[in-house]
Amino acid sequence: MREAAINRAGEGSPAHPTFGEAFAVWLKIGLTSFGGPAGQIALMHRILVEEKRWIDEPHFLHALNYCMLLPGPEAQQLATYIGWRLHGYRGGLVAGILFVLPGFFVILGLSILYALYRNTGWLGALFFGLKAAVLAVVIEALLRVARRALKTRAHLAVAGAAFLALFAFALPFPLVIAAAALIGWLAPNFRPPAAGGKTDEATPIQGGGWLGSLATLVTGLALWMLPLVLLVAIFGMQSVFVPIAAFFSKMAVVTFGGAYAVLSYVAQEAVETFRWLRPGEMLDGLALAETTPGPLILVLVYVGFLAAFRDPGPLTPLVSGIIGAGLTTWVTFVPCFLWIFLGAPYVERLQRNRALSGSLSAVTAAVVGVVLNLAVWFGLHVLFREVGKAKLGPSEFAWPNLASLDLASAGLTALAMLALFRFRLGMVPTLALCGALGYALRLAFP
Repeated sequence: MREAAINRAGEGSPAHPTFGEAFAVWLKIGLTSFGGPAGQIALMHRILVEEKRWIDEPHFLHALNYCMLLPGPEAQQLATYIGWRLHGYRGGLVAGILFVLPGFFVILGLSILYALYRNTGWLGALFFGLKAAVLAVVIEALLRVARRALKTRAHLAVAGAAFLALFAFALPFPLVIAAAALIGWLAPNFRPPAAGGKTDEATPIQGGGWLGSLATLVTGLALWMLPLVLLVAIFGMQSVFVPIAAFFSKMAVVTFGGAYAVLSYVAQEAVETFRWLRPGEMLDGLALAETTPGPLILVLVYVGFLAAFRDPGPLTPLVSGIIGAGLTTWVTFVPCFLWIFLGAPYVERLQRNRALSGSLSAVTAAVVGVVLNLAVWFGLHVLFREVGKAKLGPSEFAWPNLASLDLASAGLTALAMLALFRFRLGMVPTLALCGALGYALRLAFP
């Protein structure tokens, strides 16, 4: 694939941007990309389509639709795709890296502060309020995804089945997503209607053929695994870096539906299986990630940092944690570049595949059930001081001690929902408000 600029925006577009101009814009987007995927996509649309006119509306929408087919954060992959169209491989790399890098450094710094000062009273008081706001943010995300995804009774049935599979039967998240994808592929009622006549499609981009795709695949897989090979050679197979790399590599392949769709699974595995986190700490990490620029999936940096910080081996905890955070980021985002560079030349062909579209439609419906499971899991741990287990036949699931309801948390959650839904206050101001109120409440009534 050539490094020459690739730009087929509509007539009247200004001169193609230089690489330096594009670099400055991608850095600006990376530093200001707050608000989750919806806000990040809106920011890119405003800057790249409306202000700079480096890409036209049809190309932008086709790119977004393609990125929604992929596992991983769609906003970061959209930036990578547009960067690739403008300046080839180097443009895609710069756009995708700058979208992630500022948020990575911010959440790494916050993770270090959290690990060092978690047991201080002031930090616990601050997170008391932030957790309530995060629950409201997750509920808002659930409703937003549901409005987009649940179009028919079949979609509703898949969403309900996904929720029960996770909440009541504790089936693995990858299995739930794979089953939904297979149902959507086979069942015709998930497929969109066939397009009649000529469609208004973006101009196809010529790729490097199968040899170019093979070279991209081999290079991407080698880069994906390179840090793990080096760390195993230095620290051996028993180091914490091996399960970190394996687990988050798996997450990179199944993270359809964005960060909210996988957080409950990550929390369950990190707390119960690997014991990297203590109960409730996943909520703290999500609160940190909600207040930083970049994709929300950067919350995994926090998980990787704490995992390595608490099992440092021959290293100091801080050095081990930084390596764990870097490794987590690498194995999470290198696949995002691989998916884009492999599939970008074939975007239109993929989007015209009705079976593939049906599979995506069913997966999107299943994501509603997955996010509902996340909302319930978070809600139980935010609103109740004691959460135990209940049984339904052979199944065991989380259930609270109703007498342990935390009225302060419930009140803050209600306030956060009012701020988000009624007054449209925005995510960051709502987090700040609830953090301040929670801090004041905890100090006044410890």
